[in-house]
Amino acid sequence: MALVKRGKTWHTHFFVDGVRYRQSLETGDWREAQAKEKELIGQASAGKLAPSSQRFARLAFSEAADRYCADRLAHLAPRSIRTEKERLKPLRNFFAATPASRISADNIRDYIGHRKQHGAANRTVNMELGILRRILKRAKRWHLLADDIQRLPERRDIGRALKHEEKLKLLKVAASRPEWQIARLAATVALNTTMRSCEIRGLQWRDIDLMDRTLTVRHSKTEVGERVIPLNANVWAAILELRERSKLLCGEPEANWYVFPHGEGQGPVTRPKNRPGPQSVTVKPDPTKPMSTWLTAWRKIVKEAGLPGLRFHDLRHHAITELAESLASDQTVMTIAGHVSPKMLAHYSHVRLEAKRKALDGLAGVAPGGVTTQSTTRNSDILPQVTEKIGGADETRTRDLLRDRQAF
Repeated sequence: MALVKRGKTWHTHFFVDGVRYRQSLETGDWREAQAKEKELIGQASAGKLAPSSQRFARLAFSEAADRYCADRLAHLAPRSIRTEKERLKPLRNFFAATPASRISADNIRDYIGHRKQHGAANRTVNMELGILRRILKRAKRWHLLADDIQRLPERRDIGRALKHEEKLKLLKVAASRPEWQIARLAATVALNTTMRSCEIRGLQWRDIDLMDRTLTVRHSKTEVGERVIPLNANVWAAILELRERSKLLCGEPEANWYVFPHGEGQGPVTRPKNRPGPQSVTVKPDPTKPMSTWLTAWRKIVKEAGLPGLRFHDLRHHAITELAESLASDQTVMTIAGHVSPKMLAHYSHVRLEAKRKALDGLAGVAPGGVTTQSTTRNSDILPQVTEKIGGADETRTRDLLRDRQAF
């Protein structure tokens, strides 16, 4: 154990269980340096301090982030890796060349304030802090900061369901302008299949069975999300419209082409003035790549429809709500929608309660106003029909379709 002063700063050099530790104490006061050295020795004895041979904590944050991503390759799916790289971008820009060992609680609070000033949602900031936490844990620094950093409060609602008239108005506004066609068709698919936006963007023509009128979700947020969904009349019409549009813009669709191709709906793109050629160029869609987003058109539709704050993801919640109100069983809802959290399922159970009450009142011959009516229909005649609506054969068919698609 030794204290060495280099310039105006004290450094420590000690061994614990045969492992050498060397570190700057970042102070010019000798008594403070002694106290910090004892604290470091205690941390090293508890296994909370990286030895000098592990120089991860000394790396600039950008380099530490690169090593972190390289280590995560073996543990995450490619889509998750891309997501983490996206969330690392603001962290890289803010901390840049700052060594991981120099990042303090004050620095992290400054980062949170910086992100909020630029309009980042609390959930987004929390996910970015989750990556920062994992990097600092590897640098053996997070335990020193954990008590000073609190997660930001997040929205706990599970989504918004539209009223019937709101749904009709939304679709009417979306159909009012040709440039909103893609957003309208994507919304139609979401409202009639419960699909997420990422699932819709990843949909390829090979996933659509034109004979059975079904589509297969092959890539989803979770493994449970991989499912087969029958196509009702609304989404079937949207699929045919998308197919005709693909023929017009790109030619006869091939199996590996995306239903929503990259560059779709962008319109004319202005060239930089220093580039030769015409200033305005129409971008031809590339069906071999998925579409990035229809968010701009969606925001305009929502604004004109007078539905502020409506997210595209809320269409999935609306579709699940309608399934619940239609007396579909929990198993049927989960089979169609894929992963549904216990909290969400409990919510839809309450939504479904009133619909169930009306159905059971019908068995007892009770009118909606609570008045008993005469009925000559036997319960034994009605129960099979109710059972068929609740699930039964539909669930078996969905499982069979899923098994067939997995064998594809």
